[in-house]
Amino acid sequence: MRYAIILLSPDLTLAELNPAAEELLGQGAARLLGQPLHRAIIFADNAVRRRIENGDFSLTARDIAVTIGSATLTVNLTLSPLPAANGWKVLTLSESGSQHGSISRELRDAHIPYLQRGPSILAHEIKNPLAAIRGAGQLLARRLAAEDRALTDLISDEVARIARLVDRMQALGSDRREPVTGFNMHLPIRSALNAIRSTGPGHLPIVEEFDPSLPDVFASRDALQQIIINLVTNALHACADAREPRVTVRTRFASGISRQSLGSGSPVSLPLEIIIADNGPGVAEMIFDQMFDPFVTTKAGGQGLGLALVRKLLNDMDGRIAYIRDTRAGISTFRVNLPVAS
Repeated sequence: MRYAIILLSPDLTLAELNPAAEELLGQGAARLLGQPLHRAIIFADNAVRRRIENGDFSLTARDIAVTIGSATLTVNLTLSPLPAANGWKVLTLSESGSQHGSISRELRDAHIPYLQRGPSILAHEIKNPLAAIRGAGQLLARRLAAEDRALTDLISDEVARIARLVDRMQALGSDRREPVTGFNMHLPIRSALNAIRSTGPGHLPIVEEFDPSLPDVFASRDALQQIIINLVTNALHACADAREPRVTVRTRFASGISRQSLGSGSPVSLPLEIIIADNGPGVAEMIFDQMFDPFVTTKAGGQGLGLALVRKLLNDMDGRIAYIRDTRAGISTFRVNLPVAS
């Protein structure tokens, strides 16, 4: 989602704006700078307009109707005063994707348990002020010499890190299931491994053992690629300190495995198996029973969302995941099982 960032002077004229704001307003900065806010954006809600014009306090509003040129949009809005600059404000706008006047999706989908929707709602509320922080840092950086931008770079880096965490929280709380279809599962697996190799330091100890005779899988290609990225990345971190680190990605046909479908309640056969094995120390015993729960991790700096997201994506595809530790061989294995395309 793009966030339009606008720096407003005390008299509510446009003083700075980012490229997303130029795109949203349909004009370049050269024409917009110095223009009064009320000419660039017309707010349908008079209460919101008065709060923007008269208040030196923060404001957050969702699903606000605005008119920009000849177009009417529904946006989410935050207004953040700058304490060090009396009267100056940062306005953030993002398209909400909903129609003005409609009941918000969170209220409409009352059948979705609150605890399931909670992360998504929280993520949505965090993103708008987070974008304002990022935008303020970007605008501030423009006024600084290159040698003085270390702190604004830190702001940008930390905001980006928090945004990635929020995105993962939002994915966990989403009730939307990725569309499933039949395809050769080795294609997203190889795409995932290529993505990991492209960002890794030189040669990575990944061994591929694929069975080319396997039938097509019935799953979501994007979700499967994300699952492989998460599991292989975890495996690489787990065995990084081994004398000879090794991660094996294997595919095979494994009959006799099934689970109850979340959709129909009928048994679903899961004969297609993806194995990710590493020679690291394994999952700590203290979290063995909770490793797939959100925010459970023993990794320094870890967030505990990777395996929770893997389980969520697999549940949505009627797949399953299991963890096995072979203490004698010193091998940890995650087994992912998925159905065959009919």
